Amino acid sequence: MPGIWETHMTFSQRSRSVFKAIAVVLALALPTALAISSADARAGGGFSSGSRGSRTYSAPPSTTTAPGSTSQFNRTYTQPGAGMNSAATSPARGGLFGRGGGFLGGLAAGFLGAGLLGMLFGGGLFGGLGGLSSILGLIIQIALVVLVVRLAMSWWQRRHSPQAAYANADAGAGPGPQPNYRSGLGGLGFGANNAPLEIKPDDYEAFERLLGEVQAAWSNEDVAKLHTLATPEMVSYFEQDLAQNRARNVVNKVTNVKLSQGDLAEAWREGETDYATVALRFALTDKTVDRNTGAVVAGSEQPGEATEIWTFARRPGTGWELSAIQQTN
Repeated sequence: MPGIWETHMTFSQRSRSVFKAIAVVLALALPTALAISSADARAGGGFSSGSRGSRTYSAPPSTTTAPGSTSQFNRTYTQPGAGMNSAATSPARGGLFGRGGGFLGGLAAGFLGAGLLGMLFGGGLFGGLGGLSSILGLIIQIALVVLVVRLAMSWWQRRHSPQAAYANADAGAGPGPQPNYRSGLGGLGFGANNAPLEIKPDDYEAFERLLGEVQAAWSNEDVAKLHTLATPEMVSYFEQDLAQNRARNVVNKVTNVKLSQGDLAEAWREGETDYATVALRFALTDKTVDRNTGAVVAGSEQPGEATEIWTFARRPGTGWELSAIQQTN
């Protein structure tokens, strides 16, 4: 009989060692899985960020430049049913584990962290479930952590789905997206348009200029310049991303930015504010370098291409400024 117990204890110890190793891998892999690809290090960081007034939760129409779908905002101040004016005082909302995840995000992340650390150091999610240290106890703990996270993510997705946003939208928030008529002209520059708000050649020149100036100010980490090019909300996201780069002791350099093709998705007016959402396909060189040595740590010296949806806002007496960046699917 002693031999049987000795074998059981050996198996249990080995099993616990295996699960400790798994816990270490998960703990190390989680930040990487949640991080944005280094290939999307340009201004905006590969997120869909900002506000489009009352159309923040409405997908912009597809265009010749960006015929696919557009990602929903995962960083925005605007609440469903609210326009641009309310965005300035609303807290930022992120994903479940992202910045601004709120109480639910912190709770789910806390459960996950507690479970991983508990398994790593032998304490378990609930102090070992009353002393139970067998493989069955570990499996139960992992199942509980997975269940809590899945339930939390399901609740979060239901709450922030487009259907929920439409259901909560204010009936007086403004008209929905307008049809996008175009002549089919492609090539360099912008195609023709016939939108409810007339966008003139000078406006398109301003959009192209802002594309280059925003990327240049981002690369130079010139926050003061960004304040002259973008809304306070967008600048707040740029500052967060720049702070993360400084913490990693790297700097992102975006150079050789050149618009290849662009066209208008929609343009409209809300109160005294004009909005224009445009699809931009542009060439760029996007690399992240060590702040001290200048060595390339991500990206490439080779030119690449990106397609994004940018929304610009203009108030009386001011020029256009960047209000939102959305990624394409």
